[in-house]
Amino acid sequence: MNAYACLQQELAAEPRTWLITGVAGFIGSHLLEALLLLDQHVAGLDNISTGSPQNLADVQARVSAEQWARFTFLKGSVADMGACREASDHVDYILHHAGFISVPLSIEDPLGCHETNVTGTLNLLAAARDNRVRRVVYASSSAVYGDDAAMPKVEARIGRPLSPYGASKLMDEIYARQFFDHYGLESVGLRYFNIFGPRQNPTGGYAAVIPQWITALVGGGECAIHGDGGITRDFCHVANVVQANLLAATTRNRAAVGEVFNVAGGASTTLADLHEGISTRVAAVTGTPAKAVNYGPPRAGDIQHSSADIAKIRRELGFEPLVSVDAGLEETVRWYATMRA
Repeated sequence: MNAYACLQQELAAEPRTWLITGVAGFIGSHLLEALLLLDQHVAGLDNISTGSPQNLADVQARVSAEQWARFTFLKGSVADMGACREASDHVDYILHHAGFISVPLSIEDPLGCHETNVTGTLNLLAAARDNRVRRVVYASSSAVYGDDAAMPKVEARIGRPLSPYGASKLMDEIYARQFFDHYGLESVGLRYFNIFGPRQNPTGGYAAVIPQWITALVGGGECAIHGDGGITRDFCHVANVVQANLLAATTRNRAAVGEVFNVAGGASTTLADLHEGISTRVAAVTGTPAKAVNYGPPRAGDIQHSSADIAKIRRELGFEPLVSVDAGLEETVRWYATMRA
């Protein structure tokens, strides 16, 4: 039995109390669903600025009435210290996923990005320290690698961030380490690489590429690739992110505490290949042939290539990607097609 399966059995037998910030968001709602299915007690903090009540309704439909009764929703922002203190009171673990999540939007609004990602994280760390929370797991990003050209990305080697978003995530890592070193607040940072899956927002100018393309193709529309189709990304299904969070929150390995880890599939996919894979699956589900892809200029602040070395998280946390890109795309396409029907 792998480490995650053992942990699931342990949590189901001994429920804990969790706080998820950004609980109505894409990743936050998947964390909520997984914890409720394990009969955990969960508080959720969200100001519904980018999250959606529909995500919470979808979770409610997937768990029992008894499990849903273990969830308490608090409307508020991590930028509000009072909300952070209230939400983290009598909590064992915090999974911090409230955030300003767009690279291009951070260039347009660096102050808004800083307020949510840096001030908000600092507020939460201080509240967790004062409320004696056992551990904080927080969402970092592959954007901290910036202009470092080496592949694959290894945690110990980063470059200069290419956007306010990347800079904000690097500051989160610095502050989390400071709170560990000076106050003993345990934390683990997770550097996400291109997460995808059901419930990811497909609309707007800053939508992630996979839900945007699936939605366009399901509706008979066209897709656009920013830059060369040879741009690569390390895509990772959201189920693997849930696994990484729960392992990070509960690990007894002292060497993992205060550290940051890549969370990814451990392989690269070109955007051209991604488009072909999505097109094929959409055509199989809808019976509608896909249109040709359009190419446009690259976006400011985007890196050209990205792949992650996941040896560290495998070694220290027992993490193994359980859902491949292919299997994840299959599930995700069917989910969006069903939602549109």
